Parts: sequence; C-alpha cells; structure tokens
Amino acid sequence: MDLEAVRARIAQAARRAGRDPAAITIVAVTKGHPTAAAREALTAGLPDIGENRVQEALEKMEAWPDAPVRWHLIGHLQRNKAKHAVGRFALIHSLDSARLADALEQEAAKRDLVQDVLVEVNVARESQKSGAMPEEAEAVVAHAATLPHLRVCGLMTMAPLTDEEGVIRATFRGLRELRDRNASRFALHPSHLSMGMSNDFEIAVEEGATMLRLGTVLFGERQP
Repeated sequence: MDLEAVRARIAQAARRAGRDPAAITIVAVTKGHPTAAAREALTAGLPDIGENRVQEALEKMEAWPDAPVRWHLIGHLQRNKAKHAVGRFALIHSLDSARLADALEQEAAKRDLVQDVLVEVNVARESQKSGAMPEEAEAVVAHAATLPHLRVCGLMTMAPLTDEEGVIRATFRGLRELRDRNASRFALHPSHLSMGMSNDFEIAVEEGATMLRLGTVLFGERQP
C-alpha cells in the first residue's frame, strides 16, 4: 500500500482548492479483499473501513470482533437487510428513500441507538445506479431529519465511469450544491460529502469531498 503517494495527491488537490487536507477522511474500501486488508489499512493509519455488502462486512466483523476501526457501509442497502446493518456500521452511506429511512429508524429504535447515515443521491441520473434522484433527495433528507433514531450526516454520490472530467466535476459539484442548500434547512451534522473513488478522487477533493472511498488505489485490483 503506497499510502504516502495517495495522501500526497490528496494534499495537492486540496491545495488547489484552498482546502485543508486534514479535513478529508480516507475510507479504505476492502470489498473483495480478505480481512487482512482491513488490518493493513489500520496499521497504515486508516481506521475507517468501507464495505459494499452487508454479508461480507459481517463476516469480516466476526473474523475480527475487537477491531478498533469504524466500519462504513457504502453499497446499496435493501430494506430487509436494515436489521443487520443498524448498530454494526458507524456510518451508512446509502440511505436513498423514505421507506429505507423508516426501516432503519425502526431497527435503531429497537436497539435504543442513533444511527448515522448519509443520503445517497444519483446526481448523474444513471439508470443502473441506486440513489435518490436530485429532486427527491431533499424530501429524503427532510423525512430522515424527523426520525429521532437517525442522524443525517451529509450526502453521498458516485460519478459516472467516464474519462470526461467535466462530467465528473459537474456530478461532484451538484452534490456539494445540494448539500449546501440542505445544510441550512435541516442542520445536517456535520455535513459530509462522501464522493470520489480511486479513479476520480482528486476531482472530488477539488469539489469539496470530506470522505473519499478508496479501494483499488490502495489495495490493487480485487480478487475475482
């Protein structure tokens, strides 16, 4: 893992945008990698670990029950899996509907805890991707903000897989602008922007990302 090179790229992008690199968290995505990858990330100074699938994450949690890490669920979450996610993840990045918010609220209330979430927004309106459409996202934020056992901590998006920097930048900028509108209306805490992956994280930093979801650039290609 060449973390120093990645951190240097983040710092350079932050400087271009007049930002403090310390305000940007790397979520090390270990999807498709063994639990050893999460241990490697922690040893390197990355205590935030991201997983796409609930089941794979739970298997790693069971294999490493005393892990001093913060687990992030970054993949799509079905309502029937809410009971397995609430209380197990420090942050769920993929709240995309009022119905899922209600399911998470119900499970969090049973456990008497407050679950931190991000609202996932399909800024680029890609039919193959999950996430609330931009015009629906504010309603999802508004609904979740009324639920006592959920805390909306910001927004998440994925940019299209393209070499067109303008398209990627517009996606990230769109999420930031949506966050800024909602931050004042609903007092998001602390108003995170989870955006940017291995192929586009520098653009995300320039557009205001506070969390980067990095896998390949840290661990190499996933196992087949």
